[in-house]
Amino acid sequence: MVNSSIIPTFLVSWVQLIVPQPCFDKFFIDFDFFDATCLKIVISKGLGFAIIVGSLIVKVPQVVKILGARSGEGINLYAITCEIVAISSTWAYGYALKFPFSAYGEAVFLAFQTVLIAMLVLFYSGNTPMAIIYVTVYSFSMMFLLSPMAPMSLLSMLQAGNSLVIAISKIIQASANYRNSSTGQLSLVTVTLLFLGAVARIFTSIQETGDALVIFSYVVSSLFNGIILAQILYYWNAKPKQKMQ
Repeated sequence: MVNSSIIPTFLVSWVQLIVPQPCFDKFFIDFDFFDATCLKIVISKGLGFAIIVGSLIVKVPQVVKILGARSGEGINLYAITCEIVAISSTWAYGYALKFPFSAYGEAVFLAFQTVLIAMLVLFYSGNTPMAIIYVTVYSFSMMFLLSPMAPMSLLSMLQAGNSLVIAISKIIQASANYRNSSTGQLSLVTVTLLFLGAVARIFTSIQETGDALVIFSYVVSSLFNGIILAQILYYWNAKPKQKMQ
């Protein structure tokens, strides 16, 4: 029946990434574009892949801002590390359970970019050896978590702790912002995209995984990314407090 659709044969496999069967037949053979179940699936798939595409560059503004200033001022390394743990847990958990890539794929790209930010923060603080060690330890950790040797019980525990880790990460950063009365080199574009992506992920996770641990972690992420975004807007023109001599 696929050959009878209005979609050229060479495009069918690509279209089915977003419009899987049986929705493909409903849409492009039966021309039933108002099936509620299929509409939810297609919207979820479309949002999922849009988030993944956006994740390719979501932290680039942050990286550019650090490179331009040659400083990681205002970016808390402990908060970044907690964020890396949360992102990497989502990546390993989704991969192990064979969730659709559209359900967790952005974690892969966010992990690489966030590790780069941590490395730059260490580098510009004059701690190059630690930056190298940091990246090396992370690389070997992910090799283990993505391997068959990683027990599912460990991955589930990491995912279960994700919400707490995300909350700790954002609370550390928000507290630093409050103490400094400034958000330093935090990027408005990056934080806005992270907030919008987390909100969208609540819907896609409900549709594609139904996993309560994953869904709750995105609810928490949306809340705390919203707080950081509000701080950036509030402290927009503020200068950081001067350190005591």
